[in-house]
This record gives sequence, C-alpha cells and structure tokens, in this order.
Amino acid sequence: LFDGMSCGQIALNKAGVKYDTYFASEVDKYAIKVAQANYPDTVQIGDVTQVDHTRLPFGGIDLLMGGSPCQGFSFAGKQLNFDDPRSKLFFDFIRVLDAVKPKYVLLENVRMSQKSQDIISEAIGFEPQALDSKWVSGQKRFRLYWWGKLVGDYYKQILHH
Repeated sequence: LFDGMSCGQIALNKAGVKYDTYFASEVDKYAIKVAQANYPDTVQIGDVTQVDHTRLPFGGIDLLMGGSPCQGFSFAGKQLNFDDPRSKLFFDFIRVLDAVKPKYVLLENVRMSQKSQDIISEAIGFEPQALDSKWVSGQKRFRLYWWGKLVGDYYKQILHH
C-alpha cells in the first residue's frame, strides 16, 4: 500500500525475496507509470481508501507493506498527527490488513509523537523498531518500522476506525 514507484518491489528484489503476485495501491499517476514500466506484471488495485479486499486473496497475502503519508506526523511539519487527513490513511492500511489477514506486516513511518506512535502500535499489535534508514537506503534518516509475523488473536485486537 502507498506503493509509489514500487519501491516495495525494488526492496524485495534486492533482498532476493521471490513472490508470485505483487498488488500495489497508489494514486499518483506518474508513480504508477514508472512502476508499470519497470514491473509490468504489477496488479494495480487503486486508491487505498477504495481498495476492495474481495479482489485480493483472503489469507493468501504473505506480506502487507507500506509507508502511509508522514506529513502529519513529522516533527518538521505542523504535527497535526491524526488531525491531518493524510495521517488518517493509516487506518485504511489497518482496514486492508484486517480484511486480507497477511502472514507478515511491514509499516514504515517517520519518528512521531509518542501518542501517535502508541495509536499505531496498538492498532498493529506490536511496537516499532527505530532504525536509521541508511542501512536500507541511500538516505540517513531515522524511521520507525513496525514489522512482524501476525498470528492468533492479533486479528481480534485490531482497532476499527
């Protein structure tokens, strides 16, 4: 979700992770054009707020990943947190997560207020790891990564917003 020019596929390929089908949710037409030029088999599923989970394989998604918009959370901005409409898109990530029940989840975002971080952690079911992205990209930026395997009662604990 929030696929951009398909950086998720770039990362999977660089890590040597094999996958059969890659679904992408993105709204920027130029990013989609770049993604489709580089990865023509990408299945575009549209705007995250409109994702129809019935078009996705229930229980057949191994990894749900994304980086929801960060502008509302960033300390460099106005810090509107969930009062910024872009930040609320995170809950569409949770909606899709709840619907498709993947085996693993990876969510990336900026460092943010503890309150916003706690809301996201509660919704996902675990705490993030703070890492300098220089280890996984060409930029030196500290980011929060929520990642892990989802099992058992997790799906009963997801917040519905």
